[in-house]
Amino acid sequence: MTELAGKMDQAVKVMGDREGKYLTFSLAGEEYGIGIRKIKEIIGMMPVTTVPRTPPFVKGIINLRGKVIPVVDLRLKFGMEEMSYTERTCIIVVETRGRSGSVLIGIVVDSVSEVLNIKAADIEETPTFGARLDTDYILGMAKMNGGVKILLDIDKVLGGEEMAVLDKAA
Repeated sequence: MTELAGKMDQAVKVMGDREGKYLTFSLAGEEYGIGIRKIKEIIGMMPVTTVPRTPPFVKGIINLRGKVIPVVDLRLKFGMEEMSYTERTCIIVVETRGRSGSVLIGIVVDSVSEVLNIKAADIEETPTFGARLDTDYILGMAKMNGGVKILLDIDKVLGGEEMAVLDKAA
């Protein structure tokens, strides 16, 4: 019985760690969220310099106030259909953990929605889609206004090998 209670306490602690403010955005009609502490700024689309021999989802690099930042198109990273950028398309500059410490990366999203304060009680575990599907990059599913927002662990969205490519690009 105490083992079960320990597991329940651990589950409550993990869910409590996910509670907080999230910047929500849309990609291909779906809503996603990233913890606000990971967000450095939101900028409109700007010219992106392509870098040869990078994966297709790496759009290139930008010069943001003298700092070179790699840019990833999240649609392409998630295997979604590529779309022409609009006036609502923007780049969210996030701080992720790379091999050499923290790294700034721009992620292209269709549009930014709002900042939401999401309670632990509104966050469900990621459903299991089968043993072969990797969903480690999903923190959980937030139940909001009759819909679901997918909460992302941005550090895991870009794996170690990809981070090495982005470190080299910058």
